[in-house]
Amino acid sequence: MERIISADSHVSVQHDQVKANLARTHHEAYDAAVAEFYRWFLGGGFGSAAAANRSGLDIYNRALGRPGNSDPKARLADMDADGIDTEVMYCELSAYRYLYMVEDGAEPATRAFNDTLHQFASECPERLVVNYQIPINDIDEAVSEVARVAAMGGRSLQLPVFPREVGMPDYHDERYDRLWAAVQETDLPLCFHIGLNTAVDDIARRDPTPRLGLTVPCIPPTTTEALGMWLLTGVLERFPELKLVFVEPGLGWVAWYLYFVDDMVRYQGYEYPAIKELPSHYYARNVNLTFIKEPDAIDHLRHRLGTANLLWSTDYPHPVTSWPHSQDVIAEQFRSVSAEDRALMLCGNAQRVWGI
Repeated sequence: MERIISADSHVSVQHDQVKANLARTHHEAYDAAVAEFYRWFLGGGFGSAAAANRSGLDIYNRALGRPGNSDPKARLADMDADGIDTEVMYCELSAYRYLYMVEDGAEPATRAFNDTLHQFASECPERLVVNYQIPINDIDEAVSEVARVAAMGGRSLQLPVFPREVGMPDYHDERYDRLWAAVQETDLPLCFHIGLNTAVDDIARRDPTPRLGLTVPCIPPTTTEALGMWLLTGVLERFPELKLVFVEPGLGWVAWYLYFVDDMVRYQGYEYPAIKELPSHYYARNVNLTFIKEPDAIDHLRHRLGTANLLWSTDYPHPVTSWPHSQDVIAEQFRSVSAEDRALMLCGNAQRVWGI
């Protein structure tokens, strides 16, 4: 039977579960940090627009609310029903947005959060691959947590897509070099899942459509900023063995972007002094992209994007998820794809990236 790995699925964790792994002396500070995050989130832009437009939170979804969202046994049953062998999962809580604000307790709160994810995956660690979140506001703590995660058998690390949203400089800043060195030593991938982006806050406030229908498709292309910060600024020159995964970015624009920045170097006289090769070189060597249903890109752009750089996913349990019809979706989307390329995108690439 064909082995299928979803490179992007989700798991729900509740604050009470995290606090059960956290000393009581830190509970008040943890709650205060969570409250501060929600005040920011609901105070403007995407968050306030979603709160004002409740229909945006009530989209019909065949998988949302199932026990498999939070119970590992139920999740494995849902995976079996869908013919999925292994899932790489991202927590619905972007904890790095508030963990660093836990006064006198950011480090133990981070450990408690990641321990909660680890407990979920421990039901069947060979099939449930969770992303451990690494707050970046204290580099010493970040390096320590990367080492701890690796030591307990973790396979994947998640960082903010845009560090400026947690008050930190962009990832080319040399203050991160010790972190990148530590990550490179573990051979664990760094994963960047698109989501709330303050760059589209103004669009969200002005969006006249139900469910923020105008805003949502504006979010994936903003990943050009994040991708460029990695490809063009020399980080991958200094740390050539890093493995990056951009999660749910969309594919079509990436092919255009790589052509455009290469053309800027070749024919337009632009210079990127921190890199020695064309930008597309670092993409091909270091970057992976997940996708759900993007048949045009798979049919016409996969060779430009590199079949070795593409990872299929179910996005369980979000509205676009292919669950429980993933087998039909795969058959339709890959009907013109060779068996070799199909095996790479459905399984082989994920095995390489996550050491599965």
